[in-house]
Amino acid sequence: MKKTLYISIIGIYQLAISFCFAQDRILDSLKLELKTAKSDIARCNTLSQLAETAPDGEWEQYNLQLKTLAETKLKAISANHSDYLMFKKHLAASLNNIGLSYDSQGNVGKAIEYYDKGLKIQEEIGDKKGLATSLNNIAVIYDGQGNIPKALEFYSKGLKIQEEIGHKDGIGYSLNNIGSAYKKLGDISKALEYYNRSLKIQEASQNKNGIATSLNNIGSAYFMENNFAKAIACFEKSTLIQEEIGNKEGLAYGLNNIGAIYNHQGNYSKALDYFEKSLKIREEIGDKKGTAYSLNNIGSNYYKLKKYEKALESCNKSLELGKEIGNPENIRNAANHLTQIYKALGNYQSAVLNYELYIRMRDSISNQETRKASIKNELKYEYEKKAAADSVKVVEEKKITALRFKQEENQRYILYGGLLLTLVFGGVMFNRFRITKKQKHIIEDQKILVEKQKQVVEEKQKEIMDSIRYAKRIQQSLLPTEKFINRVLNKK
Repeated sequence: MKKTLYISIIGIYQLAISFCFAQDRILDSLKLELKTAKSDIARCNTLSQLAETAPDGEWEQYNLQLKTLAETKLKAISANHSDYLMFKKHLAASLNNIGLSYDSQGNVGKAIEYYDKGLKIQEEIGDKKGLATSLNNIAVIYDGQGNIPKALEFYSKGLKIQEEIGHKDGIGYSLNNIGSAYKKLGDISKALEYYNRSLKIQEASQNKNGIATSLNNIGSAYFMENNFAKAIACFEKSTLIQEEIGNKEGLAYGLNNIGAIYNHQGNYSKALDYFEKSLKIREEIGDKKGTAYSLNNIGSNYYKLKKYEKALESCNKSLELGKEIGNPENIRNAANHLTQIYKALGNYQSAVLNYELYIRMRDSISNQETRKASIKNELKYEYEKKAAADSVKVVEEKKITALRFKQEENQRYILYGGLLLTLVFGGVMFNRFRITKKQKHIIEDQKILVEKQKQVVEEKQKEIMDSIRYAKRIQQSLLPTEKFINRVLNKK
């Protein structure tokens, strides 16, 4: 689900909400489907889609209806019912959405509570896509708390599942989040590697929200390297896409980033223009964390423009919001700016109080940074060790591949030789067959000739014998018989 797939962008959470005309028509169609739904499963499916596509202030109500309907049906049916798993899946998704809502409001405790509830159900029913989403959302919480190793652990688990199920958008978002975690550790080259991998996947699937997110992250990484030309080019491309798809939070973040570049370059008026545009959007959508950052940036710019009263107003609002959501970095920055503003106004007591607050927050964050540096070194060592092992493995694999190729080449030569011998042997055999066949024909012809000659001889022999017998009969007829001779002699 779009709302359940939480995107971490340099510590600012991005929530995709669409307001364009085409999506309004989709919303109207979904609302009509909800009214005419003939079954509770159909209602849940439609409510789920409405929770994904409806704007802020509206999708929460559809999500609550989804949760209530799923819980009611699960109480009424047994685990063997054909619809049981589907209602469970919808319940888990609705819980995850509630966690997302709390997270965007800065209520981390409630967010984790609902994420965990959803995660347990997804593990129970084997909902891999939902499970990957929940793991990612929990990782974002650890990320925001500065527990980068734990965040990377959950991001990696989520990425593995996304790859197993072939969920391209999920893979892209997970890669983005891992890149952001490495960026927080100061490993910009590693962050850019993951961001660019994500961008390729998002472009292949034509996921505009994902493309905009990746471009924003890449721009932020370039910003950290002081490559402002590449950074602002990425931010501008991202904001154009965010405006096109109606993603207000992403648009606000992009505008804030462009303002930060102009601020860094000393163009405070232009920077202020972008910061105020960003603030307006963040206040509209109720993004307290983003609002605190924008107010702090605006206060800083007013201070640089020597508009101290306006600077004081903005930074005090930022400080209060920072305390409300428990963001030490924002409190530190706001307190630091307030120190400078109060000094400029001659209010040294307030300046000292804010300076003390700044020191406390700075030391707290410094301890976190020290821990992050230690983690970074550990991760770097593990990465280099793995890279070295992979390098040796690659060399061995190349040797094995070369040997296998040689063996295959030899086998091909043997095969070709065998085929050639077979062809030669076949040719010889065919020739022998022709000769044998020819000889057989000759023998048969000779046999026929002999048979004919034999027949002629036999006929000739028969003719001779017939002549002899005929002559004998004639002779016998001409000569007196023995009886006749004896009779004549006796008479004498």
